[in-house]
Amino acid sequence: MGTKTDEAGTAEAKHDDETAVVTDKTTDAPEATGVTETDEIEAADLAAAEGAAQDEGPTGVGQGAGAVVSAGLGIVSLTGSWVGTVASARESLIGQLQNSQSSSVAKMIKEGYGDAWQATALWGGVFALVALVVGVFVLARPAFGAPGRPQAPWIKSVAWAGVSLGVLGLFLAVLKYTDVLLGLPSAG
Repeated sequence: MGTKTDEAGTAEAKHDDETAVVTDKTTDAPEATGVTETDEIEAADLAAAEGAAQDEGPTGVGQGAGAVVSAGLGIVSLTGSWVGTVASARESLIGQLQNSQSSSVAKMIKEGYGDAWQATALWGGVFALVALVVGVFVLARPAFGAPGRPQAPWIKSVAWAGVSLGVLGLFLAVLKYTDVLLGLPSAG
């Protein structure tokens, strides 16, 4: 039995011998073909990486983003948006400008508040419709894309939430626009 230093020296000697053999093999190859073993290994690694990237296919990031956008627009359709608020204020201002002191109360209510209410409902319906369309597109996308790759469950769930919120928002917008839900008070 030798000491650890002797064993390490023996291992280094064996390693040097193996390196010399490998070096001898690689020094002959470049002269004959002009391609080194390193070049061949790099080319094989590059081909393997390209094959792996092609096997992975689409990652579903776009579908996930579309599902989140759909759900967000569905929420906006229910809670209201800045665009709806501005449109409502604009219609209210136009109604006030068109009415004079001698206008009837019913006309003032209709033009001052009714048109503003309908503008808010209209913009809520637009956001709901866009949420519905985007959600349906995300759910239908796998049928037109790579059929072998299943859609992530969370994408389906969020897209269904967007579709549901879009349908609900569209339903409520129609009810508000037609004065079935919270209609204007009567003037007399």
